[in-house]
Amino acid sequence: MADVTKINAADAVLKVIEEWGVDHIFGYPGGSFDDVMNALYDRQNTMKFIQVRHEEAGALSAAAESKLTGKLAVTMGSAGPGAVHLLNGLYDAKHDHTPVLALVAQVPQARMNMDFFQAIDEGPIFDDVAVFNRTATTAEGLPALIDTAIRQAYKYKGVAVVIIPKNLGWTEIADTFESTAKNHLAPLYPQPDPVAIDKAVEMIKAAKNPMVYFGIGAKNAGPELKAVSEKFKLPLVSSVIAKGIVEDTYPAYLGSTGRPAGKSGVEPGFSTDLILWVGNDVPFSIFLFNKRAKVIQIDIDNEKLGKRHHIDLPILADAKTALAALAAKGEELEPSNFFRAALANHKDWRKWQASFAKDTEQPLRPEPVFAAINKYADDNAVYGVDVGNININFMRLIDLKPEQKWTTSGQYATMGYGLPAAIGAKVAFPDRQVFSLSGDGGFAMMSQELLTAAKYHLQTINVVFSNETLGYIEAEQEDDTHQPLSGVDLIDNDWAKVAEGMGVKGYTIRTFDDIDKVFKAAVAEDGPTLIDVKLTHDMPFTTQHMFIDPAWQDPAKIKEFVTKYQAEDLKPFSAYLKDAEAGKL
Repeated sequence: MADVTKINAADAVLKVIEEWGVDHIFGYPGGSFDDVMNALYDRQNTMKFIQVRHEEAGALSAAAESKLTGKLAVTMGSAGPGAVHLLNGLYDAKHDHTPVLALVAQVPQARMNMDFFQAIDEGPIFDDVAVFNRTATTAEGLPALIDTAIRQAYKYKGVAVVIIPKNLGWTEIADTFESTAKNHLAPLYPQPDPVAIDKAVEMIKAAKNPMVYFGIGAKNAGPELKAVSEKFKLPLVSSVIAKGIVEDTYPAYLGSTGRPAGKSGVEPGFSTDLILWVGNDVPFSIFLFNKRAKVIQIDIDNEKLGKRHHIDLPILADAKTALAALAAKGEELEPSNFFRAALANHKDWRKWQASFAKDTEQPLRPEPVFAAINKYADDNAVYGVDVGNININFMRLIDLKPEQKWTTSGQYATMGYGLPAAIGAKVAFPDRQVFSLSGDGGFAMMSQELLTAAKYHLQTINVVFSNETLGYIEAEQEDDTHQPLSGVDLIDNDWAKVAEGMGVKGYTIRTFDDIDKVFKAAVAEDGPTLIDVKLTHDMPFTTQHMFIDPAWQDPAKIKEFVTKYQAEDLKPFSAYLKDAEAGKL
């Protein structure tokens, strides 16, 4: 009998991961992971190790990469503190339903469960975050365990954790395992019920003010969303993370709804009488629409039907297939007054925003800066967007093009996401232009990852909007709880100098005249850059507490609101409806 080739179990782990199409791992070394680090050295021609400067950043980079590509990404952490550091990034992957494999080191089996150095009971801490969470018990079983974990991550679109005691990785095992990667097929989704499709068409025809509210579950259905909109004259509103499925310049796409949204995306939801709810699982959505509106919900997951809002008609199907079936039914409708009003409102909102694009006030308004980003971003640029007011400005002011991609921490909304996300994006798409966009609060949390960008010469453009406050929280304290500002103030910082100290080219923008020349220089650099934008302390226009309608709101509050936001040219949605009913639109 021929001799069987032997291999360290840690090397066998990497072989399985490679067979699933992964060629890099984000992580940080630790003594408890010397076995895997040795395997990474052995297999450096087929598996790259991306050394981040904090395990949280590695997990965030993996989560962002997975969200951008739809494929499994891998991160690792050492025993004890390294394992705990992973958790925040893994929770982001959990909440945004994306497949990530986390390799977690453990002390040798002989030292487990006896108060040893850096030894903690790691299994329980991952129970809540993971769809699959197992501790390896034999070296021979490690390859199959990794293979199973990857299948589970894909099946449940979540985090799979494999905890590896140090002694197992060094153990030699037979190199005979074959992964199941070649058997991995895309799932088949149910076809929509034709009776339900017919009923949906009748409900849309009978409604006076129908609209579409779509989420990330419609990510492959942009053309079908537009076809349904055009046939039945439905305005389109999305969740925040669904931005980009329909291009921002499409006239019937009103943007998102909720606090980060623009005025024109928020208002129609309170006047609608029917919502076509597509691939959406937004926790706040119950607050964003007329509670008496009828709802047709399309989703591939039966558990989500009726989860966030009462529904009148469930359709269990893939968004693309169901929308195509809808678009093929019935006759084209004439534009309703609601449809014409919604589009006119949105056109004027965009015109109002654009009116500030050449504003020269100091500190700077966001509109001139985002106009420059739109100008200098490549047609296939990728954005890693942090959490806070940056979400508001990105949602409203970036006009995404069809080939551009972006990612943020959606349902979990962890600050510090932008820079690690850009690193994950650049590793996944080395030939594409990548931006990170962050506020000064979020950026400070993961700013050490500029060292990662410098080490690997990752050509990223990292923009920090410095307004010396946790702006999103400031607005909540002022607008929601009406309390004195507490704990939100930040000290100013010279981020360009910090960047230079980390080997990254730094720029500072203080005036309108700085904007164009800085962005022009930054995008031409062949390595990572940082742009520190000294931004206004004024808060973005609030869409959650608008005082703009004289038909039912206090005139004094309207005057105060309009003056604060320079909103003299904006009209309430009710005024557009009246104009439509009078034949003026």
